[in-house]
Order: sequence, then structure tokens, then C-alpha cells
Amino acid sequence: MSRAIAATAPARAPGEVEDVLIALNASPLPRGAICALALEIESWLGGGEPKLLAPRLGLSPEHLGAALEIVSRARAIAEGERRRAADLDASIVTLGDAAYPEPLADLALPPPVLYCRGRLPEAPAVAVVGSRRADCYALEVAESFGRELAARGLTVVSGFARGVDAAAHRGALAADGGRTVAVLGCGLGIDYPRRSRRLADRVAAAGAVVTELPVGIPPHARHFPVRNRIIAALGAGTLVVRATERSGSLITARLALELGRLIWAIPGRIFDDRAVGANALIRDGAFLVQHPREIVETLPLALRERLPAEPPREALEPPLAADERRVYAALAPAEAATPEAIAERAGLAIDRVLAALLELELGGRARRYPGPAYCRRRPLA
Repeated sequence: MSRAIAATAPARAPGEVEDVLIALNASPLPRGAICALALEIESWLGGGEPKLLAPRLGLSPEHLGAALEIVSRARAIAEGERRRAADLDASIVTLGDAAYPEPLADLALPPPVLYCRGRLPEAPAVAVVGSRRADCYALEVAESFGRELAARGLTVVSGFARGVDAAAHRGALAADGGRTVAVLGCGLGIDYPRRSRRLADRVAAAGAVVTELPVGIPPHARHFPVRNRIIAALGAGTLVVRATERSGSLITARLALELGRLIWAIPGRIFDDRAVGANALIRDGAFLVQHPREIVETLPLALRERLPAEPPREALEPPLAADERRVYAALAPAEAATPEAIAERAGLAIDRVLAALLELELGGRARRYPGPAYCRRRPLA
């Protein structure tokens, strides 16, 4: 039994420890103090003198005193949190519950509570992270890897940010039966990033949207490193697609490395600031990967044996019309070009190029970016 789970093992009144964990998690105490108090809950829940107990727990008397004061109101606070979660079709999982994700027990300070929309998949997981300011190459890579990893039976975990994170979630959702988990840096019920509710609904339907923060807590800079430790722990390894020199993605990779997880990275151009972090990880020993199968091949054997023998094969694509063939040939993978530039390359009138681009986009062979600009979607299977 892990240290995290053993902390709640001694028998008490039904639901008492769970109520205290939920109430403690919803308190204004610092996140580190909340997690430390949760791990040692049986040491202080029975009461005692804070000045005597606090040094043994590595906490301040003020923090322990505040926790003891919460105990008398824990049931009412917990019931309120459960109602708020239920209003969002979410559940609350506490440390020690059977549904609590086992990989999180590897953390020094695991979250005492998880608010969960959907259901956390039991399949092996891989984290995919990267820059919010991703170019079309990074977005294409993240979505393609997300789709192929999910098609191969892996759950794709990411942080639901714009850019690489969102692309990885979309890719996983595009796979037949694909599963993905989004870990938030805010509470449930917050539309963050803005206009992301539809994607969140799709993720919850195919996997889970999770956070340790109470319902309605807005995003804050201090929340994201805390969120990153959950992403790092849930995955058997972390793939970094794009990262600047001081990127949050590197924090996730460092945390994953401390947990003994694998680190993979997508190489980038040496003059691109957004590729500095991933290139540095490769220099320092991360696996350089160019295809999702390379990630699967480096997973521990025990995890590979839980995956399907082969990914499902997609149906053959229908043949292209003459204009579509010429426009498709003029498109570069993950290098966006305007319709005018494509028309010049293809030697076609702009109206014929626009019509062909629409058909290619509908057929999933081209991707449209704001501008507008288009690039070829490159299959990886």
C-alpha cells in the first residue's frame, strides 16, 4: 500500500476523512500545506496542541490550527463542494478512494482531491505538452501524435492550454475510441481558455477533465506548475513538442524525470526560440522521436503488453480529382501557405485553388489556419 493511500487506512466514522479532505482542499491554505496535511491526516485529525504537533509535521502552527478549525465544519463544506461538482456532472475523488489514480501516489505531495468530469481511463497514458504559441508545424505534430498514440491504445494526457495541448487532445479525439485526459489549472465551471467549452465536453465524453482546484476557482500563474505535476505523474512519459527556454513544458518534463518517467522530444529548428527547450532536452538525453511508434517501442514491456497488437487500419482514401491533385502537390506538410502562393505553385486560377482547398479540407488532407493559410496534413500511420 502506498504512503498516500496508507494515510487514510485507519478506521473512522464513515466519510469523516473524506469530508475533511474535501473541506481542507477547499480552504484558503497554501496548496503545499493542504497536500502535506492530507498526507498526515491521521496524525492530527484527532486534535492536539498545534504548537506541539506542527514541528513533527513540518508545518507552521498557524496552518495546523486553521486545519483543526476546519474539522468541525468539514461535513457542511464537503456537502457544498459535492453539490457544486454535481451541478457540473462531475464527481469528487479523494486520496485513498479506489478510483483515485494510482500513478499520483508517486508524487511527494499528491493532490488530496480530484474533481473529475468523465471517467479516468485505466489504459496506459502518455503526456503530450508544448508551447501555447505553437506554429502550424507544432500543431500538426501534436495532433498527429495525439491521434496515433490514441489509436495505439494509449491515453493522451495534456494540460488543455491553447496550442500544442489542445491539438493533442483533438488528435486523440479523432482516433476511433481514442481517450484523453485534460488537467486544468483552474476549477471546473471556468471557460478557460476562453471558448473551450465544446472541446472540454468532448474530452469529458471520451475520457476526463480533472483538476484538484475547487469549482469556480479562476486560473492563476501559481496554479500551472501545480497542475503540471499531475500531468507528469499520470503519464508513463512526457512528449515535449515545442518549448521555449523557460517553458512550463520543461517544468513538466523535469517533474516527469524526477518521477522516473520517460522523456521524448520533437526536434526543432535551431533558430526557432520555441524549439530551444525541446532541443535542449534531446541534448541532455531525452529520446528524439519522429514517429509515434518510437514512443510505443520505448515504453516498459509491462505497459506495451496492455496495448492492442496493432493499431486499427483506416479505410482507403478516395482518389483526388485533377485540380485537387495539383493543389495537394503544391502544399507542404506543416508549412502554411496562402491560397495565392498555392495558386502560383500549382499553376491554377485562384477560384479553382479555393474550390480544391475546400475539398481537401473536408477530406481531411489539408488544414486551414487563420489568415487564411493552408498546409498538407501528413499521415503518420
